[in-house]
Amino acid sequence: MAFRSITHRLPNGGSILTAIGFVLLVNIVGAAPSVFSSPDTPWFRALEKPGFYPPTIAFPIVWTLLFTLLGIALWLVWRSEADGRRLALGLFAAQMLFNVAWTPAFFALEAPLVALGIILVLWGLVVGTILAFRRVDRRAAALLVPYLVWVTFAAVLNFELWRLNA
Repeated sequence: MAFRSITHRLPNGGSILTAIGFVLLVNIVGAAPSVFSSPDTPWFRALEKPGFYPPTIAFPIVWTLLFTLLGIALWLVWRSEADGRRLALGLFAAQMLFNVAWTPAFFALEAPLVALGIILVLWGLVVGTILAFRRVDRRAAALLVPYLVWVTFAAVLNFELWRLNA
């Protein structure tokens, strides 16, 4: 009986279990780069940080929340039959690729300027993804807005880290 409630069908099709799968998938993909590189290096600890640099604990909390919102948004678009779905899914995949590329560029390569270029492309792809999602499901687009805000903040932070340490 408990399993039956977990697989309960949601309005407009889909199941809770499928939605959870999308959330887990996006969180796993988003967290994957941290297996190979992280801010816990002598190089990063030695960098001068701007005054608005958040506490270290903020990053995993914020990213988990954002990847969860992205997973829900992706699930909403994936299950839709609206025109523009394929473009929206393609843009989502492209922005995730740049999101995943940022961590090794910054931390493993120790290349803040390269990472800044990546995050600027990411920012444009996130805007494009929001616009494409909006054509498919407005709720999905709205779920990406906090992500755009954080990517904007991260780009400013990346720039300042580069500027202060160039």
